Amino acid sequence: MNEIIRNARIVLDDEVIVGNITVTNGVISNIANGELRTKSGVDFDGDYLLPGLVDIHSDNIEKHISPRPNVTWPSTFAAMAHDADVVGVGITTILDAISLSNAISLGGADGSRTKLAREIIDGIRVCQKADALKAEHLFHIRCELTDVDMVDRIRQLGDDLPISMFTLVDHTPGQRVFRDIGTWRNYRKKGRGLSDSELDRLLDAELDAQRRYAGPNRLAIAAIARERKIALAGHDDSSVEDINEAAALGSSASEFPTTIEAARLAHSLGMKTIMGAPNLVRGKSHLGNVSAQECAEKGVLDILASDYVPVSLLQAAFMLTSEPLGYALPQAIATVTSNPASACGLTDRGRISIGSKADLIRVRYTDGLPVLRCVWRSGVRVH
Repeated sequence: MNEIIRNARIVLDDEVIVGNITVTNGVISNIANGELRTKSGVDFDGDYLLPGLVDIHSDNIEKHISPRPNVTWPSTFAAMAHDADVVGVGITTILDAISLSNAISLGGADGSRTKLAREIIDGIRVCQKADALKAEHLFHIRCELTDVDMVDRIRQLGDDLPISMFTLVDHTPGQRVFRDIGTWRNYRKKGRGLSDSELDRLLDAELDAQRRYAGPNRLAIAAIARERKIALAGHDDSSVEDINEAAALGSSASEFPTTIEAARLAHSLGMKTIMGAPNLVRGKSHLGNVSAQECAEKGVLDILASDYVPVSLLQAAFMLTSEPLGYALPQAIATVTSNPASACGLTDRGRISIGSKADLIRVRYTDGLPVLRCVWRSGVRVH
């Protein structure tokens, strides 16, 4: 089956052309310059044709499965609501970020986080089997290194779960995102209402868990990633040592580096630097770490992830084209399409090129506002 999209501003890898594409059996089969006068196909009337967005890290489903404190929504309905959110903002491939951990540092010692993770995975898998989801949902497993059982939990997921990335996460105070222990104390006190004496005991327990488990877990998870050909990323890297350690393990990316020094080194070593799109839209990190804008200004921003706000992905990409950043549009769009796709080995999508999947979005850009008009996945219109 052929579908023609005509009279579009087509964003390619390194240029924008006015032209047309042909989609055959879900794949882009032809790209041509110039206006097409036929009345067949879809007339874009000068709107942008972009690759479908690839979101490398999303926590969005959590707000649907836990819409209120002490409320758990049925996981299948939560998955469908989450899917509607992401397709409705142009995301055609999403890596749902799942924390399996019962680590003390995440407040998961009661098993609640592992239970939530299992419900999320099961809900998405049931919906996939029922063909109830419009985006392609893959999994990004956040591996908390201080959890004694983390490696066993990864193995229990089985080989058939479509995992595209492992991230090595360590929330132990005194390093990375919580280099300042005072910041950690304030964050934990606000989030969990702990007293000073309770925080002291929690600090001792987290430091002990890190000493015992972080090193062995890091090596074991990296080995699983190599064996199963799953992309590996560092997380909250803050120092030269953090980046060099991640690179030595074979990491293809540094997710949410907390300092410009770490971001710069990761980029120079060929690791993709991932920053949160909400960080760019808001102009700052919610934890006071390096901003996505500073990384962009220094030329070390490679990938934007929606993190907890799906709509931020398209907004942030177009923000990169405005002053003071001034990215060319193809370079900006690559941060939410081809760059995240390549970082996790998805070479069949993320760009408009012959042979690529016809995951496509139509965007009208008016008065600084990117407005999504249509979404196609594998050539089928889904929004």
